[in-house]
Amino acid sequence: MPEVIPDDSVGLVTPQTFHCDTPLTLRSGRVLSQYDLVYETYGELNASKTNAILICHALSGDQHAAGYNSMDDSKPGWWDNAIGPGKPIDTTRFFVVALNNLGGCSGSTGPTSINPDTGKPYGPDFPIVAVRDWVSSQAELADHLGIQRWAAVVGGSLGGMQVLRWSIQFPQRIANAVVVASAPKLSAQNIAFNEVARQAIAKDPDFHDGNYLEHGTIPKVGLTQARMLGHLTYLSEDAMRQKFGRDLREGKLNYSFAPEFQVESYLHYQGEKFSTRFDANTYMLMTKALDYFDPSADYDHDLVKCLSNAQCKFLLVSFTTDWRFSPARSKEIVNALMEADKDVSYACIDSDGGHDAFLLDNPRYHAVLSAFMNRIANRLEAQA
Repeated sequence: MPEVIPDDSVGLVTPQTFHCDTPLTLRSGRVLSQYDLVYETYGELNASKTNAILICHALSGDQHAAGYNSMDDSKPGWWDNAIGPGKPIDTTRFFVVALNNLGGCSGSTGPTSINPDTGKPYGPDFPIVAVRDWVSSQAELADHLGIQRWAAVVGGSLGGMQVLRWSIQFPQRIANAVVVASAPKLSAQNIAFNEVARQAIAKDPDFHDGNYLEHGTIPKVGLTQARMLGHLTYLSEDAMRQKFGRDLREGKLNYSFAPEFQVESYLHYQGEKFSTRFDANTYMLMTKALDYFDPSADYDHDLVKCLSNAQCKFLLVSFTTDWRFSPARSKEIVNALMEADKDVSYACIDSDGGHDAFLLDNPRYHAVLSAFMNRIANRLEAQA
C-alpha cells in the first residue's frame, strides 16, 4: 500500500457505474436490452466540455487506469505512469475517462453478470462482442457525460484498435487519435496464438463448456496456461535475456520437471496470479474481439478507403522489439493515412520491452506522447 500518495498521482478514485437502458444491437445480430459500464474519471471537465480524453484498455485491462481505489491498494492503476498531474496525459489540463468494456469482468456487464432473462450469470451465453460494439457503448457513455466530442481517444494494443474504430465510426466525435502498439487487423500468427490460449481454457476439465460458475469451479489450469503463452508474446527476447538469462532458482540443476529456471518460475507466477483475478469466458470473448477486428472489410478490404472517413489528427507509436504488433503493422496504418491525406505523426521508439513497452515508463515514448497531448491542450486553452 502507498504510505503517501505521490504528488503526481490522481489520488484516491472511486469507480462509477453507467446504466444504459437503450438496447444495443451487436455486430453478431444479438441484442443487449440493457447493460452497465464501470468507469473512472480523473481531472475536471471544463465548462465547454471539450477537454475530455477517453482511455481504451487492452485485452486484460479495466477501468482502473490511474491512482488508487483505496489506501490498501498494493499498486496504482495500470497506466498510472502516463496519467496524472504533469504526466503525458495531464489531469490538470484534461478530463480523463477510463472504462471497463462490455464483456469485461471488472464490473461492466459481461459473462459473470446476471442475465435479466434467466436470473443466473450469463456465463457462455453472453454474446460475443466486437470492437465496434465497444465503441457504440462508449458513445452512449459519452452522451451520459455530456461529451459531444473527445479531445482525444487513446489506447494501446487492443485499445488502439478501439481508437481506430472511433475515427471511422464516429468521425465527428473525435478530434485526435493516439494509437499505440497496434495493428489494422491481426495476422494469422496472432490469431493462432489466441486460439491456442482459448483451447487451453476450453480443454480444462473445470471449464464445463463455460458453465464453470454453476459447478462452483474455475478453469484455473487453462487460464494459467493461456496467460503464460500470452505473456511470452508480450516480452522481447532481449528483455527475457536481461531479466532472467538462464538463471536457476536454486543455483543448481535438480533433474526434474518442476520449474528450475527463473523464467519458468516467473511464467508460473504470472499465470497463477492471472487465473485468480480474470474470468475465463471474458478472456475467450476479448481474444475473439481481437481476431474479428478488420474495419477495412466493410470497405472492400481497402484500408485507405476505410480511413478516408476519419477527420481527426493521428499519432501512431510503435516499439522496435514488439513482435506481437510489430512496427510494420503501425506503418501500414501510417501509410494508409498518408495516402488518404490525413494529418498523421509517427514515432518508432527504441525499447527492449517488447509489446509490453506501451505500458512502461520510457522517457522517449513519454516525451512523444507529452508533446502531442500538450499541443491538444494548448489549442483548447487558446480557444477558451
